[in-house]
Amino acid sequence: MTKFPRHTAETAPEAAKERLSASEKAYGFLPGLYQVMADAPQLLETYQRTHEAFVSTSFDNTELTVVWQSINVEHECHYCVPAHTGIAHSMGIAQDVIDALRDETPLADPKLEALRTFTLALTRGRGNATPAEFEAFYAAGYGSQQVLEIILGLSQKVLSNYTNHVAQTAVDPAFQQFAWSRTDKAA
Repeated sequence: MTKFPRHTAETAPEAAKERLSASEKAYGFLPGLYQVMADAPQLLETYQRTHEAFVSTSFDNTELTVVWQSINVEHECHYCVPAHTGIAHSMGIAQDVIDALRDETPLADPKLEALRTFTLALTRGRGNATPAEFEAFYAAGYGSQQVLEIILGLSQKVLSNYTNHVAQTAVDPAFQQFAWSRTDKAA
């Protein structure tokens, strides 16, 4: 297996240095994902810009979390599930929502459950959903704008989840308390 370097602002390619410095300043540490992505500065930039775009969609913080974690869990991302658990806590997301997403159980709120279900349909269907899946999503109060916004969130998560899979990115110390794997859930 190929080793993927983990860069700092000092060791990164020139095009990634400023982004790494800014990230470390913003978070108080340099996320391992960013350290890996910095080896391809365009990937790091695209990921960060996609993140900025997704958080400015029509979704509120709970809905953002539903989309992110549904995809992270479906992709079995050992890094992003713990990271987004910590992020969800910092965003004030209800514990029952956090737990249900991690445990792959239905959400109590029917609208959020429709969002989770439709996000999973698009993820599993590689962008395809049945007419019945669309109808259920629209009946919950969402529309075509949110379908497209889920695709934006999905593109962000493909960038991070796949990077973490190939690089086997270690979970940052700040998120290790939220470690997750599907096999842990089954045990």
